[in-house]
Amino acid sequence: MTNKRECVAFICVQNAGRSQMAAAFARKKIEEENLPVKVISGGTVPADSVHGVVVKAMAEKGYDLSDNQPRNVEPEELVNCNYVITMGCSAQGVCPATWEGTDREWDLDDPAEADKEKVKKIRDEIESRVDSLLEEITQD
Repeated sequence: MTNKRECVAFICVQNAGRSQMAAAFARKKIEEENLPVKVISGGTVPADSVHGVVVKAMAEKGYDLSDNQPRNVEPEELVNCNYVITMGCSAQGVCPATWEGTDREWDLDDPAEADKEKVKKIRDEIESRVDSLLEEITQD
C-alpha cells in the first residue's frame, strides 16, 4: 500500500444523490480498512437536501444520510486530490487549470426522478465502483 495519503473527490451538480452515496461507501470502507484516503464530496450547484429516495435506499444498507447536507465544491479544494470522479451530470470542468490528477466520468443515471428499484441498482453500482476504485488506488 502506498505511504502517502490519497484524496478522492466525488462530484456532481447537486451533490444530492450519486456523490453522496459514493462518499458514504468510501468513508465506511476507509474507516473499516484504515486506508490512507481522504474523501471530498460536493456539487457545482448544490441542492437544498439529499434526495429522499437516496436516503431511503442507503438506509436499507445501513447508511444514514438523513442529516447530510449538499455542499458546494470549490476548485481550490481539488488541487491536492489525486482523483476526481464525476457522476454523469455535466460536472466536468470543475477541476482547476493547474490540476494534474486523474479524472473519471462514471456516467451513472440520476436517482432524483428514478423509482425505488432503479435507485437501488444505481446504489449497488456505485458501491461496486467505489470498492474497485479504493482497491486500485491503495494497492502496492
